[in-house]
Parts: sequence; C-alpha cells; structure tokens
Amino acid sequence: MPYSSEHKQSTRAKIVESARILFNRHGFQDVTIDMVMEKAGLTRGGFYNHFKSKEALFGAAVSSFLMGRGAEWRADAGVDPTKPSPDMARQMIQGYLSSEHLGDLDGQCPMIALPSDVARSNPEVQSSYQELLEAMVWLFESGLEGQTPRSRQKALSLAALCVGGMVLARTLPDSTLAEEVRVAAHHTASEMTMK
Repeated sequence: MPYSSEHKQSTRAKIVESARILFNRHGFQDVTIDMVMEKAGLTRGGFYNHFKSKEALFGAAVSSFLMGRGAEWRADAGVDPTKPSPDMARQMIQGYLSSEHLGDLDGQCPMIALPSDVARSNPEVQSSYQELLEAMVWLFESGLEGQTPRSRQKALSLAALCVGGMVLARTLPDSTLAEEVRVAAHHTASEMTMK
C-alpha cells in the first residue's frame, strides 16, 4: 500500500531538518547521506524517493530555514514580519546578534553556518541562500523609519553587519575576541536603526 502524501511530506521534512542540523554542525563536505538518514531514523534507500542528490538536499535544507527554524527563532526574538517598524528591526538585530544565536550551532541561520559551503555549491543552493538574505534585507528595509532612497542601502549594510559579525565571531577560537566582535556588530547595527 503506497504512503499518503502527508506521510511523504512529513518524511521529507524530517530528512530536511536532520540535514540542516548536520550541515550546520559539520559542513556540506563532511555530511553523508547515511548520516542524514540515520539522524532522521530512516534507511538510506528512501533518500532517493525525496531527493536526486545530496546537493539537492542541501538546497532544501538552506531554504527550509526561513519558514522552519527561522520562523521559530523570529517568534522567540519577538520579530513579527507582518508589523514592520523600527522596533521590529531592533528586535531582529537584538536576536540575530545575540550570544544565544551564536551558541546555537544546530539552530543557527545558514547565512552564518554555511557561507563557504554555499559559495562552492550550485546555483540552486546559492539561490536558496540569496532568498534568506533577501528576506532579512526586506525585514530591515520595511522596518526602517521614513523610507528613503537610502533605505535599501542601509538595510543591506545592516544585513552584512549582522551576518558578517556572526560569521567572524563564530570562527574565532578566542571567546573573548569573539564576544567583542559580536557586541561591536550589535552596537553598530543598533545605532544604524536610530539614524
């Protein structure tokens, strides 16, 4: 008897979330299909019922963040994309540049966890990553007070500061310096929403 479409969607979602966590922990290169399927509690044979390749799964894992773990993270941070405001933009900065987000390796945004892997990946994966950036830029741009021609530039700068600050902080073995980088990025980004 064939599985229902709901069962297939649920299984696919389980595979994608397992992969997202493993890619965050180990990077694309060091994650195998066997690892993903084991974490999902499934056999390897079922993988190809859902994905044509590991890279296709990688794109789905990056893309899933926006409405999956990312939506949970935004709710926890008090960010409501349906109510853009300067306060919402500040909440986004507060949550994104938090020490909790930096320490949450499994739940981190792929823009922090996977930039080098994405840069070496195919155009579909890079498009998924770009969607995350565009969503962040839109949140900032729509939340800035007094929309001006410079609002997009400011939103892009805020996104670059948030992502870049966290990427840099994540790579540093000296936790004191990592914290200094995170706090400096947070401080500067917060100031930018006041101007």
